[in-house]
Amino acid sequence: MTGLLAFSRAIDGLNGFIGRSVKWLLLVAVIVCAVNALIRYTFDMSSNAWLELQWYLFAAVFLPAAGYTLLKNEHVRIDVVTGRFAPRTRAKIEIFGTLVFLLPVTVLILYLSFPMVWDSFIHSEMSSNAGGLIRWPAKVLIPIGFALLSLQGISEMIKRFAFLQGLIPDPGEKRGHH
Repeated sequence: MTGLLAFSRAIDGLNGFIGRSVKWLLLVAVIVCAVNALIRYTFDMSSNAWLELQWYLFAAVFLPAAGYTLLKNEHVRIDVVTGRFAPRTRAKIEIFGTLVFLLPVTVLILYLSFPMVWDSFIHSEMSSNAGGLIRWPAKVLIPIGFALLSLQGISEMIKRFAFLQGLIPDPGEKRGHH
């Protein structure tokens, strides 16, 4: 279990680094959005590329940070129901949910996204909007985000098993924000 906990810490470190890093893209997105709106309303000019850049920046924050959100125990859950259970029962529910729901869905999305991303890349797919951006950089965020979420799911499952064995404290308690 020591090796698995080390693997879990490595995944936590990776998702922690990514989560702390991509938050700066929010600032960039706000600046792009503000400048775009200012130019559009002041000079009555607009660009699809600037609008698409806003969407890409949102995707660059949301998708890679999904694993970080799971690391921080901030994903939407059924806490109203599970909050009444003992920590050991909650850990078993988390393991079940990860094995039956999270990992199958993330692996399926990974499997289905690779051909789409590859096709977009090799054909240099462009937006259908006039003046739009190339699409593959945004599409590649899908498998990256779901791979990070899958890895974090594995990490959380390892921690739940270690908790059930009495090796670590309850990993399901809310963690502080960083």
